[in-house]
Amino acid sequence: MNKSAIPWPAIVLAIIGLVLLRLAGVGTLTLALTTVVWASSLTAGWWRMADALPGVPQAFADKLRTPRIDSHAVARNAIDATIEAISVPLLITDHHLILAANGAARAALGAYIVGQAPRIALRHPDAVKLLDAPEAEGVPSSVSISGLTGSGSLWQLSRSRIAEGQWVIELRDRTSEADIGRAQTDFVANASHELRTPLSSIIGYVETIADDPGRLDVTTTQRFLGTVLREARRMQSLVSDLMSLSQLEAEKHDAPTTRIELGQLASRVVGEFAPPPGGDVRVELALPDQALEVAGDVKQIEQLLRNLIDNGLKYGDADQLVSVTVKPAPRGMAEFAVVDRGPGIAPNHLPHLTRRFYRTDPGRSRAAGGTGLGLAIVKHIVERHRGKLDIASTLGVGTTVCVRLPQVKPGKSEKQGTLS
Repeated sequence: MNKSAIPWPAIVLAIIGLVLLRLAGVGTLTLALTTVVWASSLTAGWWRMADALPGVPQAFADKLRTPRIDSHAVARNAIDATIEAISVPLLITDHHLILAANGAARAALGAYIVGQAPRIALRHPDAVKLLDAPEAEGVPSSVSISGLTGSGSLWQLSRSRIAEGQWVIELRDRTSEADIGRAQTDFVANASHELRTPLSSIIGYVETIADDPGRLDVTTTQRFLGTVLREARRMQSLVSDLMSLSQLEAEKHDAPTTRIELGQLASRVVGEFAPPPGGDVRVELALPDQALEVAGDVKQIEQLLRNLIDNGLKYGDADQLVSVTVKPAPRGMAEFAVVDRGPGIAPNHLPHLTRRFYRTDPGRSRAAGGTGLGLAIVKHIVERHRGKLDIASTLGVGTTVCVRLPQVKPGKSEKQGTLS
């Protein structure tokens, strides 16, 4: 081919333009898409020039003419191939149409958005304002949009110019981040409320006693002090549970490796609930014939079982036993089952029982000394041990909580845990 057919000036100008864009701080994605658009345009122009230039071999010119190359199709294919492999939703638009969309964008906004008007595909006033806004200093290049793909969703849309009248629109799903932020805010608010309630009670009773020590008789003073002590212990339990949750969050990705024999551990924990001399037995234990070993954290498994038994005693029938069973389960699992015979839990409450500070009966729970964090701690311990938690209840019959943990396979080298 004649050397004059190669558009060297245009190539040099394109390279200089790309360098200047890079120096101006244009992002890598925008720079890559701009390169694709320019290269496609130069290539298409070169093919067209070849037909008209003298000195081009006839055979080569015939190949260019038959079949005729569609320069626009070449450009579109190059852009589609560039953005399709990107996992972030991307749109290429002009002022009137969506020219291209990768798979992630089609999955989020619909399979047939290519060829639609951006304002129809995005369906949100803030998104339309972003697309219509002029490119100028001080004009925002991104916007956060709620409800774009469903109730509660939150997306961040960013735009970058790649050619005259053409833009790349990047969509980032911020829904999970927003959910985490809301959960943290709710947790702080609930924890503050739970701490403020007993603290207010303590301050009120202490101020009453301190204002006029001689006015109150001994019986009243002792009753007030008993309330102060009960509320202080309630605060202590709440702080302890909050610290436990914090530690579990920090360790949730670290799988425990200590070998634990569940029968011994269950016997130790149930022994803590033994009645005083002359009292009635409240907790019964059934153990399997064979040893069941799991890889776990001794203190956390003890806390898990202790919380479940404590819940059974608080919310079950005071005249009925709480049953604890340790047994093998299908698929190489070992199972704890804690059963109380009480009023049971309504089905609409069951999906929410492991939420922090969730109570089916707040008044009864506080009167029993509950912090609202017991089952949340159980859930986090089960998740850290790669186990499964199941809660079933029948009104008027009682509640059964089953925890299944993977048994240690023979020959594994976990270190032996101690129950002392």
